[in-house]
Amino acid sequence: MEGVTDRYVIIGAGAIGGGIGGLLTRSGVPTVLVARGAHLDRMRAEGLRIRTPDSDETTPVTVVGSPAEVELTDGDVLVFTTKTQQVEAALAEWADAPVGDRTAGEALPALIALNGVAADRRALRWFSRVYGVCVWMPAVHLTPGEVIVRAAPVHAILHTSRVPAAVADDADRALLSRIAADWAPAGLQVPRPDDVMPWKYRKLLSNLANAVQALLGTVDPEVARALRSEAEQIYAAAAITMNSEADEQRSREHLQVRAVPGASPEALGGSTWQSMKRRAGSSEADFLNGEIVSIAHEIGMRAPVNAGLARLMRQASRAGTEPGSMTADQLRAALG
Repeated sequence: MEGVTDRYVIIGAGAIGGGIGGLLTRSGVPTVLVARGAHLDRMRAEGLRIRTPDSDETTPVTVVGSPAEVELTDGDVLVFTTKTQQVEAALAEWADAPVGDRTAGEALPALIALNGVAADRRALRWFSRVYGVCVWMPAVHLTPGEVIVRAAPVHAILHTSRVPAAVADDADRALLSRIAADWAPAGLQVPRPDDVMPWKYRKLLSNLANAVQALLGTVDPEVARALRSEAEQIYAAAAITMNSEADEQRSREHLQVRAVPGASPEALGGSTWQSMKRRAGSSEADFLNGEIVSIAHEIGMRAPVNAGLARLMRQASRAGTEPGSMTADQLRAALG
């Protein structure tokens, strides 16, 4: 493809995917959104409403429900923005989509714009060219046909690199430069570190309290500290490398979160809170807190606080519990 992109196919048009796809469409970049259910139907009928601190616009979008509804070409870029627990099914579904006489898995780059660190290498089972994306984008999707993006004028910071970084070449760098140029007018910054995985491992620490917010309706600082402390000890024992906290802070200074007119702060929770609010039936906690548990088990350690929180989140998701179902005292007691 040599750095030339014709179109972006956003697979999973929820908060992150809908935000990216809608903003790209609004700025004139050829984009296809992939969605399902009432969200798909509403966007087909009415377009996608994107609310930001500075604007409230409904944009006509090209939206499909499956690979059968779109003819892929060599110039397409696939951007996976599902939750991690959903991504294997999406990868398998799209990998065999035809692109001329080849498949998408052989022919097209796959950007993995998900929380956690599990999905990027998993994508290599289906796609020969995988690019990890560390997503900083405060966005909310609760209502079909609508996404709220809480930062402006920069709407997202999306550090991106080839995975694994050791195989990156000039064609990869040219592709990512073109993506960065395409996305910048939409308020989507794409920094390109040599290796994005240290960024994703540090971001994972910030996401460990997502399930706390979902269960309590807010983040309890004591539990959040316990989760992060446990994870940092396991990172150290496993010799996991992160970018510096100072680098992350400098990068995030460009992301200004502000009030969105008409949007209640109580209805602007994080990604796990949103899944629980929509009664999705599953959550990403097994690939956030559960990732810490997995690393611990690989090196003969345990992560009881993160394991306990992941278990509570599974139970709440299966039961269809509303966010804020527990008190802080109940959660602390359950986690020991």
